Amino acid sequence: MARRTLKVWFDREADYLEVSFEEREGFFRQTASDHVMEKVDQDGNVLGFSILRVSALTPEPLVVAL
Repeated sequence: MARRTLKVWFDREADYLEVSFEEREGFFRQTASDHVMEKVDQDGNVLGFSILRVSALTPEPLVVAL
């Protein structure tokens, strides 16, 4: 089985989270949520996602442990 690397990036000041399943060329497209975008390749395969205004999606403060 091929090994994949999950990459997670969070910008606290921008309140932005990005998760990448694969490091390939792609583009972001809208989803049903105003907060969430999918990163897809030209064939529509999901490569990752991003969430804007992450703190608005949870009633409690978001804690990120590194």
